[in-house]
Amino acid sequence: MSGSRVLSVGQCGFDGPQIERLFQQEHAARVESVDSGEEAAERLKDGQYDLVLVNRRLDSDGSSGIALLAQLHAQSPEVPVMLVSDRTDAQDEAVARGALPGFGKSELWTPETAEKIRVALGRGAAEDRLV
Repeated sequence: MSGSRVLSVGQCGFDGPQIERLFQQEHAARVESVDSGEEAAERLKDGQYDLVLVNRRLDSDGSSGIALLAQLHAQSPEVPVMLVSDRTDAQDEAVARGALPGFGKSELWTPETAEKIRVALGRGAAEDRLV
């Protein structure tokens, strides 16, 4: 399933391009980035995405990515969401609010992250999917 579309929300100017490169090179996915929750909600209304990535704290205004993630999941429950954070407590909270297990910026190029992304994009083992 090449050509997946990913919406990335609230990443900083350094991490955003790193994430984009990972998805392009390793998963043949196109990443579209937005800064705010409002932009993300509008994009989800208007576009078809295969995955939404949300930073733990949105870089543009410092707001909670976990709260936004829950809002986006409620708005479009058919689209998997993942949290980008190295903090285990934040990942646990995101999963409790409907996210798939996410990854941290320090784990971008690990095999574990690659597998999480494959599952989220529907390329992993069906029994591992949490949506």
